[in-house]
Amino acid sequence: MPVYEYRCNDCNRKFELFVPHRMTTDGVVCRDCHSPKVQKLVSSFASIGGESETSYAASEPVSGGGGCCGGAGGCACGH
Repeated sequence: MPVYEYRCNDCNRKFELFVPHRMTTDGVVCRDCHSPKVQKLVSSFASIGGESETSYAASEPVSGGGGCCGGAGGCACGH
C-alpha cells in the first residue's frame, strides 16, 4: 500500500496518507486545517539491511552498517 507525504500550503504542516490500491489521491485535504491546497512531496526511501545497502538512486552499492545506529557499534540493539 503506497504512502504519500503532503504539505499544506495554508498551515505548512506535513502529513502522510496511506492509499489503498483502489483509492486515488484526488481530493486530498489537510488533516489539521482541512484546506484543499496541499502539495505532494517527494519522499525518500530507506531500507535497513545487512553489510551493504543499495541505493535506488544510484547503481553502485552504498557501504555502511545498517540498523538504528548506522553501524557506529555503540547502540544497545547490537547493530
